[in-house]
Order: sequence, then C-alpha cells, then structure tokens
Amino acid sequence: MISFARAHRRGPRTSRYWTDVAPAERPYHRIMRSGGLEVVPPARPIRVPGTSMAGFRARGPEPLEMRMVPHPSVTLAVELTPGALHVDDPTGRRRGNLVAGLAFRDLWARGRGVEALQVRLSPPAAYAVLGTAPAGLSGAVVALDDLWGSDAARVQERLVGAGSWQERFALAELLLARRYGEGRRVHPEVARAWERIVRSRGRIRVEGLAADVGWSRKRLWSRFRAQIGISPVRAARLVRFHDAAHRLAAGLGPARAAADSGYFDQSHLHRDVRAFSGVTPAALAGEPFLAVDDVAWPGQAPPVTPPQGCGPPTSTSS
Repeated sequence: MISFARAHRRGPRTSRYWTDVAPAERPYHRIMRSGGLEVVPPARPIRVPGTSMAGFRARGPEPLEMRMVPHPSVTLAVELTPGALHVDDPTGRRRGNLVAGLAFRDLWARGRGVEALQVRLSPPAAYAVLGTAPAGLSGAVVALDDLWGSDAARVQERLVGAGSWQERFALAELLLARRYGEGRRVHPEVARAWERIVRSRGRIRVEGLAADVGWSRKRLWSRFRAQIGISPVRAARLVRFHDAAHRLAAGLGPARAAADSGYFDQSHLHRDVRAFSGVTPAALAGEPFLAVDDVAWPGQAPPVTPPQGCGPPTSTSS
C-alpha cells in the first residue's frame, strides 16, 4: 500500500485529538482527547501480507459512540471485554466478534468499557484468512463465528488471557499467518489489479486494467468482483474516497481536497462522500474515526494530525 508516513521525533505528543500516555514502559499508546479512547499499535509491522492491527480501549466515563468511516479493507474485531461492544447498522444491532466487509455504510460502534483488537485485511488477504470470498461480505457485518466456527471463541479466549497488548498482537499474528498460509489465494491478475488501484490512490483508469493484467475486461470484472467483493470501478472510488476523507479531516477545504484526490470538482467529491458515508464533506471532516488512523494504521492514508511526537514503525501492508 502507498505510504503517507512522515518522520517523527521523540518526545511527548499532543494534538486536537490525541495525548500520549506518559509512562515509558507503554510506548506508542495514545488517548483520544474526546471520549478517552486509547489506541495501541504493534511495536513492529505485522509480517502477514496485507494485514495490520491495533488495540482499542474505551477509558472515559462516557460510553463509546463512533461512526465508522468506510475504508479499503475488510475489518475483523475481536472483543476482549465480551458483551461490552455492539455495532449498529441499518439492518440492526450485533454483538460479539465481528467482520465488516468493504463499503459498509451507516455503521456505528458503541459500548461502555470496550476493549477490542481490530485487524484490517486487504481484500486479497481476507480471501485467504477468513476462508470466504469478500464478495459475500460486501457492505455487510457478520459474526466471526459464522466464518471460523469454534475457532473464533478459542482465539478470543487466548487473546483475553494474554498479559499485554504486544503479546496479543504476537498471538494474533501467529494465527493469521497460519490461516493465510493455509488459505486460498486470489488470482495473481486480480491481486495485481487491486494493488494498482491502491497504489494509484484510486486515480487509475480502470478501463485499462484488463489490458495491464492480460485478461479480457469481462473476465477481470467477473473474477475481481467474486474475489474482492466489489467491481474495479467501485474499488477505485472507495480508495479515492479514503484518500479524500483524510485530507478533509486534516483541515483541507472540499475544493482543495477534491483537487488533491483526483476528483473532477467539488461536486464530484460531495457525491462520493455522500454515497460512501451518508454525510456531507464538512460533517465527515469532523469524524474522530479518521484521526484514529494516524495512530492505528500509520502510513495508510494522508495524516490527519501534525507529524510531531513519537510514533510506531510505519506499516506497509497493502
């Protein structure tokens, strides 16, 4: 995945969103000023291709309530405080260990005393790790138990019993590496098409993708949709929206964010923001979920907060 990471200096960090946790033995922990959400990334990049993860703990006295903004990854969430987290979408409320497919909409995470480990999987990685094609997950939220069976409960039990976040990350990495190694692979041509879309930040002319990978358009569109979950056109729109959303959250106006993200004009950006998030660009700019990305998934989108303070190693997963 294209990296937007910037160099960080050592020292305490504060911003309009974040305050570093002070004790030296807890490196990289940051607490969101609004709502007291603590976010902990791994101390090193995850070695499973297309995979990144982070830990979340709601520390504040008020319940967690956060709108989830669509992004070009499949999301896997394992509860570490069973029963505390629930997610709401237009189809209802769900609890437990969950998987959210690409291009979800109007999805909210809520709860009190929530603690969870979240994994982001690129669609090619999700195809191998989850044991199902992302096509069945597009826009949906499903129980991890439905995909992994009793393995989901065993994974949760081991993660709950771990002594630290870094131990949890190591355990999760071992599990994901095993499932990735044993899982199915997307066709190399599909993986190459996805990578080209991501590296171009959604600006690629998708009409030329088929020729680039050596397939007919009909064959690529069919295999891509079956193995990634959405069409190449929608994938490019989602990746471009992800880029623009972070530019808006960083303080750019809609016209500048539209130009920098490759939209024809501001109205084009407005239509895509509405289509993916259900809100206006101005409302999207204030969503705390986007600021989480700087800490949890560094380098995967334009930074929202200033590049000052210490930070974790850059993630390069795609």
